Amino acid sequence: MENNNETKKDLRIRSKVISEGANRVPNRAMLRAVGFTDEDFKKPMIGVASTWSEVTPCNMHINDLAFQAKKGVKDSGGAPLVFNTITVSDGISMGHEGMLFSLPSREAIADSIEIVAGAERFDGIVAVGGCDKNTPACLMAIGRLNVPSVYVYGGTIQPGILDGKKVDIVSAFEAVGQYQEGKITDEELKQVECSVCPGPGACGGMYTANTMAASAEAMGMSLPGSSSTPAISPDKADECERAGAAVLNLLEKDIYPRDIMTKEAFENAITVVMALGGSTNAFLHLLAMAHSVDVDLTLDDFERIRLQVPHLADLKPSGLHVMQDLNDIGGVPGVMKLLLEKGLLHGDCMTVTGRTLAENLADMPSLQEGQDVIRPFDNPLKPNGPLVVLKGNLAPDGAVAKMSGMKKSRFTGPAKVYDSEDEATEAIMKDEIKKGDVLVIRYCGPKGGPGMPEMLSVTAMIVGKGLGGEVALMTDGRFSGGSHGFVVGHVSPEAQVGGPIGLLRTGDMVTFDSESREVTMDVSEEELAARKNAWVQPPLKVKTGVLAKYAHLVSSASKGAVTDLFE
Repeated sequence: MENNNETKKDLRIRSKVISEGANRVPNRAMLRAVGFTDEDFKKPMIGVASTWSEVTPCNMHINDLAFQAKKGVKDSGGAPLVFNTITVSDGISMGHEGMLFSLPSREAIADSIEIVAGAERFDGIVAVGGCDKNTPACLMAIGRLNVPSVYVYGGTIQPGILDGKKVDIVSAFEAVGQYQEGKITDEELKQVECSVCPGPGACGGMYTANTMAASAEAMGMSLPGSSSTPAISPDKADECERAGAAVLNLLEKDIYPRDIMTKEAFENAITVVMALGGSTNAFLHLLAMAHSVDVDLTLDDFERIRLQVPHLADLKPSGLHVMQDLNDIGGVPGVMKLLLEKGLLHGDCMTVTGRTLAENLADMPSLQEGQDVIRPFDNPLKPNGPLVVLKGNLAPDGAVAKMSGMKKSRFTGPAKVYDSEDEATEAIMKDEIKKGDVLVIRYCGPKGGPGMPEMLSVTAMIVGKGLGGEVALMTDGRFSGGSHGFVVGHVSPEAQVGGPIGLLRTGDMVTFDSESREVTMDVSEEELAARKNAWVQPPLKVKTGVLAKYAHLVSSASKGAVTDLFE
C-alpha cells in the first residue's frame, strides 16, 4: 500500500523566520495587506527582481515578463513578490556626462537586489534584466545572496530596416561621423535616427547586453536559449514562466548559485564570449561576478582561454549579422553545442535546470546547415578569440584590445594625448587626429572618470570619418560593445592613481601588438622615473553624491571595478 504520510520538504530556507511564530504577527500582517493568505505562509517566498523602466527600449517590456515569472512561481507552489530596481540606458547616456553613471549603476542594481532580498528573507530569486549592466548586476546580487535563483534576459531588439538594409543603434552613432564629414544630408541623418530602434529589446549586435546574456547562459544561470530569444518573441514570456518553476525545482534539489557559478562555469562563459566576438565589457563584468562568489578569476584566465578558442560569429559591430539572425539559425545553444563537441566547454557543469550543461545541450538542435552567421571551425574569422589582454610599460596590470574585424595585429604611432573625452572629441571634429595617430584619452578610469565612461561616440566618429583601423585609440576608460577598430581600453593602473598612461606625452611612440600581447611606449625607464617624480595626483573630480562614493570605493578595472573589494 502506498505511503501517503511522507513529509513534504519545507522549502522555506529563509522566510520561515517571518512565516511562523507569534512574534512574527506584525511581519505577516504586512504581507497579508499585499495579498498573502494562510496557505502562502507555508510556501517559499520568491522575489522577482524586475528592471522594468521606460527610460530605455532594452527594459520597456520587462514589467510584463516579470509578472509572467511571478505566474510561473505561483503555479509551481511558491509565494512570489515582484520588486523593482533601476536601470540606465547606455545608448542615451553615451557621449556626455551621463555616461559617468553607467558603470556605477551596476553596483546600485546589485546592491538594491541584495538589500531587498536580504531584508525580506526571500528563499529564491528570479531576476529579469535587459540593458548592459542588468545581467552582471543581477548575477552579482544572486552570487552574494546564494539562494536558488534563475536569471532571465529580456531579449534582443529586432533590427531596423533602412533602404533595405538592417540597421541598429551603432549605425546611428556612425552616421554622426558621416554627417560631420558631409557624406550624408540632414534628411538622411534623420532617417537613420528614426529607423534604428523599432521596438523593445536590448541593442541587437554582439554588444554588451547580448554578450553578457550569452555569458549567463553559458555559465548555466539562465535557461537554454534565453540569451538569443528576441524580446518580442512569444517564447520569451513562456521562458519567464519556466524560470519561475525552475527556482522551485532548485529549492527542491538544494542547488545554489555557488554550485553553478564555479571556476569551470566562468571558463565556459569566457569560451562563448571569445567564439562570439563579444564586448570587452565582459572582462569587467565576469571579474565582478566571480568576485561575488569568491571564484579566483584573473585577466590571465581570459588570455589562456582565448588562445584555445576560434572567433566564429560574424556579428556586428565588426561583422554582418545581429542577434536575431543568430537566434534564427540555432541561437547560443547551437554555438555551445558546437563548442562542446569540440571539447571546449566543461559539459559536467551544473545549471539552473537541475541538469548539467551537456544534458541540456543534448536536447537542443544543432546549428542549421548552410547558414553564414557562425563559421565552421576549419574557416574561422580568426583562429583565436579576438579579445586580447595586453601588458607592458603602459599597462603593467593589463589592458584589453578588441581585434575582431582587424586585419593587422600591430600598430605603432605617435600619441595624441587628451585628459578628457570632450577634449578628444573636439580634436576629432577639428581634424587634428590623422592617419597613423594613437589617440589617448586618460583620467577616464573607474576613479578618474569617475565611472569609467564608454567611448562609443569617439570610436564611431573615427569610423564615420573613414579612419577606422587607421587610427588607434587607447584609454583607461572602456568601450561600448558597439565599438570596433583598433581600440585598447581598461588600461590599468589608471592615470588617476599614477598609472603609466598618466605619464605619456603627445609625440611619444606607442605600440600595440596583439601577437606579442604588448602595449608599450618608447620611453626610457630613466625618463619615466623622472616623469613619475614630477607627476602630481589630481583631486577626484566629484566631491559629493554617488559618484564620489563610487570613486572612493571602486577597485581597478583589472579587478572588475567592484566596490566591495577590501584588501
